[in-house]
Amino acid sequence: MDRVGGESADQVESIKKVALASFIGTTIEWYDYFIFGTAAALVFNQLFFPTVDPIIGTLAAFATFGVGFLARPLGGAIFGHYGDRIGRKAILVLTLLMMGIATFLIGLLPTYETIGVWAPILLVVLRLVQGFGVGGEWGGAVLMAVEHSPSNKRGFYGSWPQMGVPAGLLLSTGVFAVFTWLPEEQFLAWGWRLPFLISILLVAVGLYIRLALLETPAFRQVQETRTQARVPIVDVLRTYPKSVLLVIGMRIAENGSFFVFSVFVLAYATEQLGLARSTVLAGVLIAATVQLFAVPVWGALSDKIGRRPVYMGGAVFSLLFAFPFFWLINTQATILVWLAIVLALAVGHAAMYGPQAAFFPELFGTRVRFSGIAFSRELASIFAGALSPFIATALLAWAGNYWPVAVYLGAMALITTVAVYLAPETFRIDIAEGQPEEGQLIAEKQE
Repeated sequence: MDRVGGESADQVESIKKVALASFIGTTIEWYDYFIFGTAAALVFNQLFFPTVDPIIGTLAAFATFGVGFLARPLGGAIFGHYGDRIGRKAILVLTLLMMGIATFLIGLLPTYETIGVWAPILLVVLRLVQGFGVGGEWGGAVLMAVEHSPSNKRGFYGSWPQMGVPAGLLLSTGVFAVFTWLPEEQFLAWGWRLPFLISILLVAVGLYIRLALLETPAFRQVQETRTQARVPIVDVLRTYPKSVLLVIGMRIAENGSFFVFSVFVLAYATEQLGLARSTVLAGVLIAATVQLFAVPVWGALSDKIGRRPVYMGGAVFSLLFAFPFFWLINTQATILVWLAIVLALAVGHAAMYGPQAAFFPELFGTRVRFSGIAFSRELASIFAGALSPFIATALLAWAGNYWPVAVYLGAMALITTVAVYLAPETFRIDIAEGQPEEGQLIAEKQE
């Protein structure tokens, strides 16, 4: 019988319930996070930065989008600390509450026309709260799935919380797409608020589901032996420095390109090419739907052939597809625009994102695993997703053409390709408390 951290057959069977709960919870969290990105691309420049040139307003809107990423490493470090000290479950409940309340309040914010400069200031504050919450969300969600999983299916079950990203993107984009059918005046007056306000109902559902989860077997073993790290992040930096750098490198293309393909493309296609918002949003909806099914396929494949070849394939595809992506978008042909977004998200991004939930935790020991993956991954998000829509918009404004944005996408993919090449293969290791430390993992790679 396959065992993880001493779990029973009943616990192995319950992984399906845990994985489904993780998927639903992360879907709700990422819905909250993504509706901000969609609003930043479509309406925030007009509502919160109306006194500047439209391109500057878009830059400012994307800057507020990026601000949330600045709080993510801090959230990752703090929530990771307590996740390694008191458990994964409590953190999942707290982060869901934090995200939900912040999102609901954004829907109530007065605009610049009503309260002037306080409007964008309050928007930034609430975005920081969102970022702080999501900094601890991912680590807890994937560890609930991965640490409950049989050792030969960590990639597959770990991909279930990853599916929450395309599902959240699908849900948030779909809701916004519905309200974009409103007349422009009504959409700007009140229609954009409704996607934020209804999130409070989703949070209630998520809380009900997460409160029913059990703590992971791997962490329970640490609790029973009273071997929790006193200051986990310090142990991470001392014991796993190379793993931290590898996670940052592997995250660059996955995170940075995702927000170019799903957020920047909305502004580029509508403002530069004159495509209808509904057309581009439909493309993102289709891509998110395909990606929803592609993510577990890539995760399951990594259980068969290893994390590195699957992740490497996604990075190399993203490198080679950087220019063709814009060639397809620039045709302004609806089918080709949709094809570009689908290939970018369901092949390039999903092949990296699917195995990521198992790959990153396998690089750290149980005592510091939450801190290790949360801090490293969210630190990378500052250099990747936080900046990518802003940098892409700035490059477009500078050159008046897409080519520097394509070069930027290629550069991020190249960094990730190198990081994956330097990483050890981990899909066969035991992630229970006796796993090898970083030095041994690297030595195994050399063999």
